[in-house]
Amino acid sequence: MLLGGKGAGLSEMTRLKLPVSSGFTITTEVCNNYYKNKKRLPKNLMVEVSKNISKIEKKTGKKWNSSVNPLLVSVRSGAAISMPGMMDTILNLGLNDQTVLGLAKKTNNPRFAWDSYRRFIQLFGKVVFGVKDEKFDDVLDAAKKKQRAKDDSELDVNSLKRIVTEYKKICEKHTKRKFPTSPNEQLQLAIEAVFKSWMGERAIVYREKNKISKDIANGTAVNVQTMVFGNMGNDSATGVVFTRNETDGTNELSGEYLINAQGEDVVAGIRTGKAILKLRNEMPKLYNELDKACKKLETYFREVQDIEFTIEQGKFYLLQTRTAK
Repeated sequence: MLLGGKGAGLSEMTRLKLPVSSGFTITTEVCNNYYKNKKRLPKNLMVEVSKNISKIEKKTGKKWNSSVNPLLVSVRSGAAISMPGMMDTILNLGLNDQTVLGLAKKTNNPRFAWDSYRRFIQLFGKVVFGVKDEKFDDVLDAAKKKQRAKDDSELDVNSLKRIVTEYKKICEKHTKRKFPTSPNEQLQLAIEAVFKSWMGERAIVYREKNKISKDIANGTAVNVQTMVFGNMGNDSATGVVFTRNETDGTNELSGEYLINAQGEDVVAGIRTGKAILKLRNEMPKLYNELDKACKKLETYFREVQDIEFTIEQGKFYLLQTRTAK
């Protein structure tokens, strides 16, 4: 009720000493205060948030708003009960024209950095400013056509830089203001957007249809977590896995993953995933880590788990666990 499903799952996995990237949860109480307060964030919230960002900096060695080794975060909602597709997520928050150069240099991969920036502006534009996806898709499709690329992943750095410029223009035209460059401002707007999505039309209708009353789920939490990247090359991947075969209950992992992709690609079905068992051949060591984590979580929760994971340059991270539906 306090941390939301996602936040509680992340906390439990952290206590179980499983590999979870550093982060913090803003509780559902803050969401309820936001609405009591006529949709204004509590006065001291951003001060608290900054203190926690500093803790993440110490843990990761990365720096907020740095043009050398930038810290980027995801901002995700999480109510007490899962509401698939109803609430909003922003990835790669903290990117701007300076930090993108830092990310390119640090990872030695400019294509990856600009691809992350493109994704960030689209998600931020959609979630925070309410820009329709089609506007961004039109720009992306035109760029693919121009470069004769079939997949987003084939776009080169110059195409991506042009897309970033166009995406910013779309947001600026929509909002009549400059796209926010300060990571602190980006984070504040993202937190507000997550709280707003709790009382968005989709979410309200979903709760009514599914008879989710206040005593079942009251407000959403906000999870701010260090980004880990499944799109950093062919030693990186992202996937979703069930601890049992979800069609017939066989005791085996089932699910899918994508090499060199971000989580949204799997969930949104932008690219077709590979069956999880293929990971055993492609990355045997990481498959074993995943398998061990799945067994541990299923034993601990005594329920079949639905798990999201990312592999960043050969390092394994868990992003979420919840009881499978």
